[in-house]
Amino acid sequence: MRIGFVSTRFQGTDGVTLEAAKWAEIFESMGHCCFWFSGLSDRAESHSFVEPEAFFGHPKAREIDEKLWDRDQLSSTTQQQIASMRQTLRQALEDFGNRFHLDLIVAQNALTIPMQIPLGLALKDWLAEKKVPAIAHHHDFFWERERFRGGGVQPFLDEAFPPSLPDLQHVVINSEAARELERRKGLPSVVLPNVMNFSGTPPEPSRPLVEIRQLLDFTPEDHIFLQPTRIIPRKGIEHAIDLLAARGNAHDKLLVSHQAGDEGFAYLSFLREKARSCSVDFRCIDDSEVPAARSLPLWDLYHIADFVTYPSLYEGFGNALLETFAFRKPILVNRYSVFLEDIEPHGFQVAKMDGIITPETVGQVERLLSDKAYSRHCTETNFNLAKQHFGYPILEKTLAGLLDQSSPCSSEVSSSEVSSSVVSSSGSASSPPSRT
Repeated sequence: MRIGFVSTRFQGTDGVTLEAAKWAEIFESMGHCCFWFSGLSDRAESHSFVEPEAFFGHPKAREIDEKLWDRDQLSSTTQQQIASMRQTLRQALEDFGNRFHLDLIVAQNALTIPMQIPLGLALKDWLAEKKVPAIAHHHDFFWERERFRGGGVQPFLDEAFPPSLPDLQHVVINSEAARELERRKGLPSVVLPNVMNFSGTPPEPSRPLVEIRQLLDFTPEDHIFLQPTRIIPRKGIEHAIDLLAARGNAHDKLLVSHQAGDEGFAYLSFLREKARSCSVDFRCIDDSEVPAARSLPLWDLYHIADFVTYPSLYEGFGNALLETFAFRKPILVNRYSVFLEDIEPHGFQVAKMDGIITPETVGQVERLLSDKAYSRHCTETNFNLAKQHFGYPILEKTLAGLLDQSSPCSSEVSSSEVSSSVVSSSGSASSPPSRT
């Protein structure tokens, strides 16, 4: 089959981009061919269709987005702008399908979170008209984000986020999302958690660890606490600052691996001020004045990390958590709802917090840092549990079932046989991502 992936961007190390790459890896291992439609792309040009207006950060898209939320009504000008971009993107999707002769579409969050509403509307229009078999991979719905509110925009959310189409299957990444999708939209779904490649060893560091630390201006005595996420409010990075402040160790350094900007820069400013007031050494890798440091792959940062902080307020699943398990690093986790229901019951050994850093939390972190035998036991346990529950075999099995449902010869099989299932398996998964 010729499979077309659609999203606002396929570039960098955000969760949608990473999971799409894993899906493509499995599809291609089955003998299928994958193509990419997005506003930003780092995929091969020969297999890509880039329409800049599809990116949520395009000036036209930002102008529309600024007029949508917390409004009872949308102005006629805003509605005209949406309609115009909707048509532009509808035609671009048509051209994408024609250029690559696609048999199946995989919408990666484009019909889920309304960061680029005209794209979701255009994709819904195209799928409905052409009746192309499609799979919608949902990472985070609009009702999971407080900022996506407003009566004026609700008709668009009802129409396409996600839509109900006869040839569209729905895949969610956690159990809670499946329940809410059924309750709110009456749509059944497959639950497929994020996965990693636990069958091999993580990538080797790009250069000696001593050199990586020097590039980032760390001394041999420093304790590097890695926050391997984007800088957006729901990541709860202020709690990582609270942890280091509570420890009060001058050698503790907090390093954030990803950029700010997806949701503005106010949160970054808040974090900098909080770190300053708490006397915490807070660094973002993109702050480095050394080009080689800014271009280090993400796995280099895991290699030099002594500890990983993951104090997220909410996660659809948790790619960074799986990456940490793959690199056998100790971690602090804020017990967000998906972790509580879909991950913690498997028995992972992590330092835990429930919304605040307590003396008990600090004690758990201290033991993982100081007791090397205990830390090795915990990280090995986590690796083996992650391999069992969140490896590639679950992805292979689930995607094979979805493709069977998308095939014309499967019409006699009830869609509920797959769509209502929660699939679990054991296995292996893909290499940790590079950082761009």
